[in-house]
Amino acid sequence: ETADNLKRQNGFIPGIRPGKNTAAYLDFVLTRITVIGAAYLAAICLIPEYFIAGSGLPFQLGGTSLLIIVNVTIDTNSQ
Repeated sequence: ETADNLKRQNGFIPGIRPGKNTAAYLDFVLTRITVIGAAYLAAICLIPEYFIAGSGLPFQLGGTSLLIIVNVTIDTNSQ
């Protein structure tokens, strides 16, 4: 759909032919971004858990909690 919208508006991606090639390229790029982002989020959530299990020290904030705190802080600052 995005490739068709680009084609209708006379837009293009340099070096990529309009139509199916554009759709395939956009799918490739979005898949790569999604996989890298998912791996990053999984690492952020799991690293504190490994430290907690390995050291035996009580650590109250896990990876998910840290993500929520950082996101709320950034959102509050932007507002």
